[in-house]
Amino acid sequence: MSRLGTLGARLYRGEVGYDFVAKRKIWYGISILITITAIVGLAVRGLNMGIEFKGGAVFTTPSTSVSVSQAQSFAQEASGHEAIVQKLGNGGLRIQVSELDQAQANNVNETLSDNLKIPAEKINAEIVGPSWGEQIANKAWTGLGIFMILVVLYLAVAFEWRMAIAALIALIHDLTITVGVYALVGFEVTPGTVIGLLTILGYSLYDTVVVFDGLKEGSKDITKQTRYTYSEIANRSLNGTLVRSINTTIVALLPVAGLLFIGGGVLGAGMLNDISLSLFVGLAAGAYSSIFIATPLVADLKEREPQMKALKKRVLAKRAAAAAKGESPDDSDEPQDVGPGDAATAGVVGPRGRGHGRASGRRR
Repeated sequence: MSRLGTLGARLYRGEVGYDFVAKRKIWYGISILITITAIVGLAVRGLNMGIEFKGGAVFTTPSTSVSVSQAQSFAQEASGHEAIVQKLGNGGLRIQVSELDQAQANNVNETLSDNLKIPAEKINAEIVGPSWGEQIANKAWTGLGIFMILVVLYLAVAFEWRMAIAALIALIHDLTITVGVYALVGFEVTPGTVIGLLTILGYSLYDTVVVFDGLKEGSKDITKQTRYTYSEIANRSLNGTLVRSINTTIVALLPVAGLLFIGGGVLGAGMLNDISLSLFVGLAAGAYSSIFIATPLVADLKEREPQMKALKKRVLAKRAAAAAKGESPDDSDEPQDVGPGDAATAGVVGPRGRGHGRASGRRR
């Protein structure tokens, strides 16, 4: 078995682990800082909307020896507007000029033909109206709203309302960071970007739901024992699925990175490049939120319940009494029936205690 596989098995059995939930204030602070940075970047710089949302023309040329900077200069002089030029994989150019009508686009096409030494009929010119982009944006907002409502309803029914709230906050966190990165770096927002943003919502929920399912099983009849608090069981569930979450995220990121870096660098920019960029940022943010945000938030909300507060007092009192007697807190005659066996709540922080069954020095 590989070293990572061995680590995953030890995490699942509760032999090792990391206390994510206890350090939740650190993760909250990091997320708040990143989110504020993203919001400030969005407010100050705004989004670089593509011509699909602003309207304009796209000129695609066959292979040419003219450089990107030269073509940009030619297009800006001909149109009087800022131009965005990208080199394609076949050696051609993709020239975008916003706010052009049909007549202006024809003039720019003829000027580019003369300057680039390419016949005008070989330059593919497409006119895009701003109303089309507005329709796409409105449909995206509608789809996002419906998705959020359905997610909250499903999680509230399948699990509980606290988990639904935590998952919703994690989703908003992922979307805000992804959009903020676009604003800060200046990436162009295209319909492909919108598709990518809607796609990452499912990826963001996947790991979160896996942890929530383990937490639901592990917290059955939790008040009938005094071995673990709710936060500790939440942390055990998180550790038990940690390696799986890391593996699935890496496997998902590798092909997306291939599309983004190899496809964009070798084959040139296009719809796949726009989708892969938002997917790459969103997948990374989703992996972070599922581990460091969603589960700690559920533990925070759950620990506010009177029953969980009372359980925590009993657990701490038992441990204090055991420490005073020099015994391990696990040495107890009390049945530990939290969930369907220890595997349901695997991932405890630190090595698992070996004392089970009767208490030290006690005879039956």
